Amino acid sequence: MSSSRFPAVVDDITVRLIAAVVLVIGVIALATQQWWLYAVLAVDFSLRAALGPSASPVARIVQRWIRPAVAAPKRPTAGPPKRFAATIGAVMTVAATALWVVSLLTGSSGALAAVVVIGVVMVLFPALESIFGVCVGCILFSGLMRLGVIPEEVCLECADITKRRERLLAERAGQQAA
Repeated sequence: MSSSRFPAVVDDITVRLIAAVVLVIGVIALATQQWWLYAVLAVDFSLRAALGPSASPVARIVQRWIRPAVAAPKRPTAGPPKRFAATIGAVMTVAATALWVVSLLTGSSGALAAVVVIGVVMVLFPALESIFGVCVGCILFSGLMRLGVIPEEVCLECADITKRRERLLAERAGQQAA
């Protein structure tokens, strides 16, 4: 999971804005049945997971034009769980794209139904992230760390909750002082 190309720490606000863009694309895909949009998302998620946010067109658009318009201060969060979440997005959108192609080639209504199910998940997960700050992939990442499937070395900040607690306390003290 560790990669010098994927940052160890990312801005949570930017991540939520990226999720909002994915949410909009996912809603459009479902509402208009434009399943090819999953291929676009598959490329973006794959680039983000493999090479980091700087390789993702969606992340670059958000960082260049959307994030500067949002006044909220940066909120650092661990990068490895976000990379894991992007990998889940890549797997799901690649699967949706493949199933869409199968439905085109074979006329399979089952394959198309699976595309719709994945599409619903690809609306639900980014909605939870962008609106409520709940990262489903990050929750799964945490569970896999607790089970020992993902070693602690992959995300030392994730493994050491005291660092997060100290950062939250410092942020709260700064907000009260302001």
